[in-house]
Amino acid sequence: MSEYQPAAYYLPHASPMVLVEQVLMVSDEEAHCRVRVSHDGALAPFLNPQGALPAWFGMEMIAQTIGVWSGWHGRQQHQQTPRPGMLLGGRGYRCQQPAFPADSVLDIRVSLLMRDEKIGSFDGVITLDGDTWASGRLNTYQPDNQELQQLMQQGIQE
Repeated sequence: MSEYQPAAYYLPHASPMVLVEQVLMVSDEEAHCRVRVSHDGALAPFLNPQGALPAWFGMEMIAQTIGVWSGWHGRQQHQQTPRPGMLLGGRGYRCQQPAFPADSVLDIRVSLLMRDEKIGSFDGVITLDGDTWASGRLNTYQPDNQELQQLMQQGIQE
């Protein structure tokens, strides 16, 4: 089994916006990350008073697992820093409960369905103790350097 860096190494995010902690596996078509719902972990700023994580954060955790997949592959091609990507949308995101429980360990897995130079589509699943708690299909876009520069310029002008 390969040794992986923490998830933040593969993402263009900075704390506190990194919502996944461990990278367990990355392959050509899959990635598997893990995070604990706890007051001393990455999710701490987002927990409700009972220490649970609202279910809608699941979509971002799936998106960041896709980001880990992309960043890991970029590092394999000797990219110095992870490239930003954008979430275009999600289809059929469902969570079994309104929140992920306090002190639970969430396994987030993504599977590549389709990808070209810029657009990707992935199925994502979040499990807790082997049971599926959330799932959905996410579509992503990775701008090239010129598009990214244009987007940044537009944001500065606005």
